[in-house]
Amino acid sequence: MSEAKEYGYFSGLFHGIKTLLTGMRVTFKEFFTKKVTEEYPENRAVLKMFDRFRGTLVMPHDEEGNNKCIACGLCQMACPNGTIRIESEMVEDPETGKKKRRLVRYHYDLGSCMFCQLCVNACPHDAIRFSTEFEHAVFEREKLQEILNITKE
Repeated sequence: MSEAKEYGYFSGLFHGIKTLLTGMRVTFKEFFTKKVTEEYPENRAVLKMFDRFRGTLVMPHDEEGNNKCIACGLCQMACPNGTIRIESEMVEDPETGKKKRRLVRYHYDLGSCMFCQLCVNACPHDAIRFSTEFEHAVFEREKLQEILNITKE
């Protein structure tokens, strides 16, 4: 460990003034830089979140209301705290005659989600992603539980 340098009376005084001026230089430099303050919620209509922001987990649907989820369960296994629960059933494919898994319900609990994105990374078909929606304040925790495979009108 290094020992503190001992100063005489005047050299200590000048050293103190020098360190004070160094700190004041940083303060004045920051004082004159342009500030970036979001006036939320007044600017709610023009507020733009970054694309990498992790808001709510969503399951995109096409024009017919179909999604890409094949109910493989990889997102459910990747979730560290059980936020995702998948209900599926086995149905027979009319084209091939083979049995395949079909998604019945995709439960998502926003209240216990850590927004770690492990579920999105684990999905082989890009069936889920995070949106940039960030307003999640509710009074009842039940409102934070969603079923994602139902199209919202």
